[in-house]
Amino acid sequence: MTGTESCIVSLRGITKEYNGEKVLDSINLDIHDKEFITLLGPSGCGKTTTLRIIGGFVTPDKGDVFYGGKRVNDVPPYKRQVNTVFQKYALFPHLNVYENIAFGPRLTKASESEISRRVKEMLELVNLRGFERRSVNLLSGGQQQRVAIARALINNPKVLLLDEPLGALDLKLRKDMQVELKNIQQRMSITFIYVTHDQEEALSMSDTVVVMDSGIIQQIGTPEEIYNEPVNAFVADFIGESNILDGVMHSDFDVSIFGRHFKCLDKGFAKNEPVDVVVRPEDIDIVPIESGMLSGVVTSVTFKGLHYEIIIDIEGFKWMVQTTDFQPVESVVGLKIDPDAIHIMKKSVYSGAFGDYSSFSEELDKLSEPLEESEEAPSEEEMSD
Repeated sequence: MTGTESCIVSLRGITKEYNGEKVLDSINLDIHDKEFITLLGPSGCGKTTTLRIIGGFVTPDKGDVFYGGKRVNDVPPYKRQVNTVFQKYALFPHLNVYENIAFGPRLTKASESEISRRVKEMLELVNLRGFERRSVNLLSGGQQQRVAIARALINNPKVLLLDEPLGALDLKLRKDMQVELKNIQQRMSITFIYVTHDQEEALSMSDTVVVMDSGIIQQIGTPEEIYNEPVNAFVADFIGESNILDGVMHSDFDVSIFGRHFKCLDKGFAKNEPVDVVVRPEDIDIVPIESGMLSGVVTSVTFKGLHYEIIIDIEGFKWMVQTTDFQPVESVVGLKIDPDAIHIMKKSVYSGAFGDYSSFSEELDKLSEPLEESEEAPSEEEMSD
């Protein structure tokens, strides 16, 4: 987003409840023309409901949806200049690739020559030239997804909604398709509104990231802003790994952790204000004890390919450090943290919930537990709207 591009979709005070539970709580969001914007958050945070409201599949209980400044709350999906790509693609199994892509223009009574021209353009766009007569049932997952994208784009929507479209693909194909989708969005010069729970996907593809939790937008910004300047402990923890500690801001550029003073680049806090202190694992240097600002004992070492992930116990707090230098378990090491590696955040409802890896294995166990998906899957009634 450059700032000169016009606002194409606006949400104002959007609230939605299901069975008495509020899944969206008075959210406001502006989406700009030609922007690749990603709604990011854990399962049940409200991101898919937000996408459905934009698409017209769900009507908000409160608030307004605007397209180009015009209120569209009661406008059905087929009358909005928007198309949707779902995770399961929803291709017609009895139609070949050509006919799947041609479905939209046929509904609008386009001529056969016009349909042929537009299908050919779409096949070129998604790198499927020569697949026209292929059965969609014989395509790979990545190829099926390309067909779904081509079918969604052939009618030239101003906005394309993508609901976890890469979720069914394996890791390598998923990464390839991330690049492909970004290229398609740039070539088509339209707005992509993308939903995912994958932080790396959001950071690598987006112009703007909207981080959501509990039906509330926590932060909106560029990938760099979201990663480097998280507004609270939830954002800091959800976007990458973070060491999040209790601190006290004594004055501008002076914060204490474990009773030790550290220089930082933050200011504007009250004198002796309790704060959350974030230090990313990759921003910590392991040094000899005598050179360290802190020292602790290595309790765990995991090889990650490009680096080691090392857990270090410092006065009962388990720090995570990512480094290319191997350190054996039970060795005593020093830590050096530069001022620009320290980020200060206001205390929030999330304070104290994240960032200490003392319960490392328990956290991994929790991540493996099944999550509630009731808010993420559209009902038949919603799909038929």
